[in-house]
Amino acid sequence: MTGAGTFGYEPNPAVLTELRGLRDRIPQLTGTLVASGDGLLIAHALPPNIEPTGMAALAASLLALSYRMGTTAHGGGFREVVVHGTAGYVVVYAASWTALTVLAGPEVNVGRLHLESRPVAGAIADHLAAATKDLRNNEAPNTD
Repeated sequence: MTGAGTFGYEPNPAVLTELRGLRDRIPQLTGTLVASGDGLLIAHALPPNIEPTGMAALAASLLALSYRMGTTAHGGGFREVVVHGTAGYVVVYAASWTALTVLAGPEVNVGRLHLESRPVAGAIADHLAAATKDLRNNEAPNTD
């Protein structure tokens, strides 16, 4: 598993565990990625032919566009978007302020993909929220 985080930081181990588990449960996955809503790479397990930071930016763009489409059309929040291409699927799942992007081959069972990926997106959101809270709690107080 690759997984370089942003700015040279190590990716969250719990997020990487979630990505590994998802790939173990769905062998037709060809890659996974977690990116922030503004396109910063958080963690990934992508094949070598896909550049992670570029894919993170694309995922964030698709997330923003899909959110806008959903709120304009139905007034509700965004959950996921499925891109079905001739060579497979790209699915972006909302995960709080981040997005889980899953790449799968054309033979994947999309129902099972959703069944497995939706809870992983929620778990990733929880792990990152806890990590963010821990970072805030460990910051030195401003004495200026």
